[in-house]
Amino acid sequence: MTRQNVVVSEPKPGTKSSSDSSIFSGTGAHKPPPVPGKFIGMNERQLLKDLDVNGGGRISSWVDSMRASSPTHIKSTPSLADEMEKAKQPSALDMFEQIIKASKGKQIVMFLDYDGTLSPIVDDPDRAFMSDAMRKTVRKVARYFPTAIVSGRCRDKVYNFVRLAELYYAGSHGMDIKGPAKGSKYLKGSHSVLFQPASEFLPMMDEVYKTLMEKTKSIVGAKVEHNKFCLSVHFRCVDEKKWTELAQEVRSVLKDYPKLRLTQGRKVLEIRPTIKWDKGKALEFLLESLGMANCTNVFPIYIGDDRTDEDAFKVLRDRGQGFGILVSKTAKETNASYYLQEPSEVMDFLQRLVKWRRLSLRRQFRM
Repeated sequence: MTRQNVVVSEPKPGTKSSSDSSIFSGTGAHKPPPVPGKFIGMNERQLLKDLDVNGGGRISSWVDSMRASSPTHIKSTPSLADEMEKAKQPSALDMFEQIIKASKGKQIVMFLDYDGTLSPIVDDPDRAFMSDAMRKTVRKVARYFPTAIVSGRCRDKVYNFVRLAELYYAGSHGMDIKGPAKGSKYLKGSHSVLFQPASEFLPMMDEVYKTLMEKTKSIVGAKVEHNKFCLSVHFRCVDEKKWTELAQEVRSVLKDYPKLRLTQGRKVLEIRPTIKWDKGKALEFLLESLGMANCTNVFPIYIGDDRTDEDAFKVLRDRGQGFGILVSKTAKETNASYYLQEPSEVMDFLQRLVKWRRLSLRRQFRM
């Protein structure tokens, strides 16, 4: 069954997501799959109760989770425990030859997060520009492998940052997917893929956005970003003393919207519809759109830096195909198999991948 000219029936709003990860971290490479909602160092059930918006979740727990995700609260010098933890997820650069060996005879498909992966994390989310060198590298990757950008950002915003028409784009954590323009060599049908499983939430998201803008306007540094099917409340530039006030304002809005849920990323609170859809589901949908859903010779690689990327890492681990690469300078529990420290290392990895593919094609032509 082809899914190239797809507008799929949408999940019912309010459906509980299997990955309703109200602030979680994954599990290590050699540990069992994570329990949704798990947060290191805190009782799982108590945390979920504390963070339950409509159940009157405790603000102190919200602020604790905001503080825990803050880079300012991470040690700058890795401890021995950090180094030991990271040993479970070796560097993708150090293990490049082994990665290539594992992909032998298979079609590599690239999935890339945007913020913190292709571009640096910056104070102003509207200025998270990728470098010309990174854009050139991603264009070369797309020449050799089907490539998708999977981001929490609005799809149009991500496209304006990347500006490469030959890619697939999955915005709003995969709730807004569009394929490359007609004529792409990886597009098997005659029409571009279009999938928006949360379209009926659009009026609600517009309404909540306007309310949040009004509620947070007095909090210096707070920024509410409308990502079409989800909303992001950035607190990177908010004084920590004001975090409690910000959390209170967000909760005061969300308590009236039981069909929305709160998750958290790097210095950002994310508000999304409670449907069974995330970056992992987006990855699976894109593989199906490419006609590779049930193929044994496909090798997906997903590179991302955020908690929301764990859904995709877990999908690859459960499928036993390809692998995830976590972008992080500090050791974290994760479902990814490898790590890269920053966007510059991501570019290095992608450039090596392109170089390897070019050389392998040359060898094939000589034979």
